[in-house]
Amino acid sequence: MARHLITSALPYINGIKHLGNMVGSMLPADVYSRYLRQRGHEVLYICATDEHGTPAELAAKERGLPVDTFCAQAHDAQKAVYDGFALAFDHFGRSSSPQNVEITQHFARRLNENGFIEERSIRQVYSPADGRFLPDRYVEGTCPHCGYDKARGDQCENCTRVLDPTDLLSPRSAISGSTDLEVRETKHLFLLQSKLQHEVEEWVARHEEEWPHLAASIARKWLTEGLHDRSITRDLDWGVPVPADTWPELAAEGKVFYVWFDAPIEYIAATKEWADSAPEGETRDWKSWWYEADDTVRYTEFMAKDNVPFHTVMFPATQLGVREPWKKVDYVKAFNWLTYYGGKFSTSQKRGVFTDQALDILPADYWRYFLIANAPESDDSSFTWEHFTATVNKDLADTLGNFVNRVLSFSKKRFGEEVPAGGEPGEAETRLGEEIAGLLAEYESQMEAKQFRKSAAALRALWSAGNSYLEEKAPWLEIKTDQDAAALTLRTAMNLIRLYAVVSEPFIPTAAAAMRRTFSLADDTATWVTAEEARALTSVPAGTPFTVPPVLFAKLTDEDLEAYKERFGGEPESA
Repeated sequence: MARHLITSALPYINGIKHLGNMVGSMLPADVYSRYLRQRGHEVLYICATDEHGTPAELAAKERGLPVDTFCAQAHDAQKAVYDGFALAFDHFGRSSSPQNVEITQHFARRLNENGFIEERSIRQVYSPADGRFLPDRYVEGTCPHCGYDKARGDQCENCTRVLDPTDLLSPRSAISGSTDLEVRETKHLFLLQSKLQHEVEEWVARHEEEWPHLAASIARKWLTEGLHDRSITRDLDWGVPVPADTWPELAAEGKVFYVWFDAPIEYIAATKEWADSAPEGETRDWKSWWYEADDTVRYTEFMAKDNVPFHTVMFPATQLGVREPWKKVDYVKAFNWLTYYGGKFSTSQKRGVFTDQALDILPADYWRYFLIANAPESDDSSFTWEHFTATVNKDLADTLGNFVNRVLSFSKKRFGEEVPAGGEPGEAETRLGEEIAGLLAEYESQMEAKQFRKSAAALRALWSAGNSYLEEKAPWLEIKTDQDAAALTLRTAMNLIRLYAVVSEPFIPTAAAAMRRTFSLADDTATWVTAEEARALTSVPAGTPFTVPPVLFAKLTDEDLEAYKERFGGEPESA
């Protein structure tokens, strides 16, 4: 089996992320990683906080902290939230790590040796009031393309166009708000992407047919417009320093690499962090995942659409220019945006539900299921509290939770705390087994294809099949005339619960574990359910002790809905 390397876009360090960020990268990557592990694949899931650039410096300044202290605290705070969401990273690193400094500087030296870096004098915004150059997000103003008046000097949040600070109309300092800005000359390093255009086009052409349309179309749009040489250094106090052995003058001036140059390299560096942090006695080979690994590693990246150009064009250009056999992405799973009542989630404007707030309200499984079941794959999708509560109540509380509770509670009441024996399976059980095997195959097919909404629909159909079987057999009526028939129905339904526990784990790991603990099975090491096992539904034999777990999913009330809307705002969808 192939080894699977999985990365999700690095979350910025400047604050806790919102639900749109979660569903656009880390959560689907986790669901896919969990599924692959269950199917027996070797998986390495890597992520990290993106700690360099102006967002980090501005956030630290706002908090009155040294930037390194702020980043350390913010990394721990983000990691705690991701632990709360049960994201099973193999390693969650930091782009400020020594490993990233080492590998980023190595990449820069190699690009320079190969003729793909050039030192140029450029004119850049300078603020006399602040006594410094203002790179990237240190400048705010009006986007020249769409007119958005809160655009930043690196990218417009509204239209996603990449910008330079000098592009902005009516610019102002993000530090002091001063509009008394000048343009002065300074030296920076440029990555000569124009010289790599043809190679990047050939590389994209070999992969784009396999990628989702969203990822392929964005990459192709950038290539059609032409790759431009781009500055990869900034005048900042915090970042990977330009190596003095190669560029002594720039190093003396304190230049650091641009965050979008070093951040993708952190995927590699975080893997080295993972290896370097191995417990005593364990050896981890980080390089085999990244170097000369084209034939042995399948690499999948997860990201929202605004990150696609950097991962399908800019970083591959960097890797190609290094002229070393570093692993490049095989599949880019790109997502559209999750909106909040039709408007954008926004970290900077504090619009929408943030991940720490979500966990304050309900356990992670509620959010994991809803977000993946409504993932913005083919188009943007909208979060509303009405939709959220309806989905939780229908799918989680009624279809799955109520089935588990009804079956176990009724069996305990009528047959005691062991799985009842009953008679031999009949026609209804044979039909059910065939249906479950077919639905399981559909679920597997959609998960393999990384079609998450369709995967959720297939999982929901598996849960619904159990309810239909229970309604057809009606053990509460069977028991009045044929106890063996009722016992068979309940035993079959309990085997469905065990199957649900196994195959639902990528979506709802906590509830899946609770369902699995229901049965006292000796040597319960199964990681998946085969088609034959799905047809037979005999993995939990008669006589197996069981317990009735607490309610898996509580039903949300109208009062809950109103409380959520009162706290977070929002209007009914009809508005």
